[in-house]
Amino acid sequence: MYSNSPALEMKDVSLSFGKLQAVNNVSLTVSDRDIVAIIGPNGAGKTSLLNCITGFYKPQLGTIMFGGTNITSWKPDRIARIGIGRTFQKIELFGGLTTLDNIMAGRHILMKPDPFAGAFYFGRTRNEEIKHRRAVEEIIDFLEIEFIRERVVESLAAGLKKRVELARALALEPKLLILDEPMAGMNMEEKEDMARFILDIREERKIPIILVEHDMEVVMDISDRVFVLDFGIKITEGSPEEIKDNSDVIRVYLGE
Repeated sequence: MYSNSPALEMKDVSLSFGKLQAVNNVSLTVSDRDIVAIIGPNGAGKTSLLNCITGFYKPQLGTIMFGGTNITSWKPDRIARIGIGRTFQKIELFGGLTTLDNIMAGRHILMKPDPFAGAFYFGRTRNEEIKHRRAVEEIIDFLEIEFIRERVVESLAAGLKKRVELARALALEPKLLILDEPMAGMNMEEKEDMARFILDIREERKIPIILVEHDMEVVMDISDRVFVLDFGIKITEGSPEEIKDNSDVIRVYLGE
């Protein structure tokens, strides 16, 4: 396990929708190069917590610090610009575009528009295009999706769409990567591939990862720390070994 300076710190975060308390006084720290899994039954508040981090929801209480900056009230585009990338529980791709075009779309925040040069496609604009295309091709090689680079995304199987969505998130060059159920809809071989890619992202690209996943075998195999939610409340957190035999965790998943 790697434990350097904190990349993300959430302190006493609460989020409610009317009388529904989605997140209740939750604190969480993600250190550099950690893989932190958030688990819990359906309705536990996992995605709501992710949406607080990425600015889709604004918590009523608490603070969220990223790289020492308070981002609690920031909007999603501003949060993406400082380096928080994510994938979604339901695939959010441009179905009518190719794999390559979808990944290029993930670079848009990093692109520097120049209307005059862009009109004639020369000099700085051309160099900018080459730079971004090179970065995208590296991601395509990294995730081993060369064979679908020109395929229209809506024609792909669910497992490959998940890989394209991961590629688009990496195209942002994130400093923190958030993965919401990246294994959903995958067969065993596809899950093994995705787990390998997640570990490679941490090892080779040195990006800390927050992972929401229902496959407990995957969670226990690749996580450094596991964070357990139930009805928006943190039940416990610890290493996979500590979580596996925790009586509170067993109660949450299996009942009394």
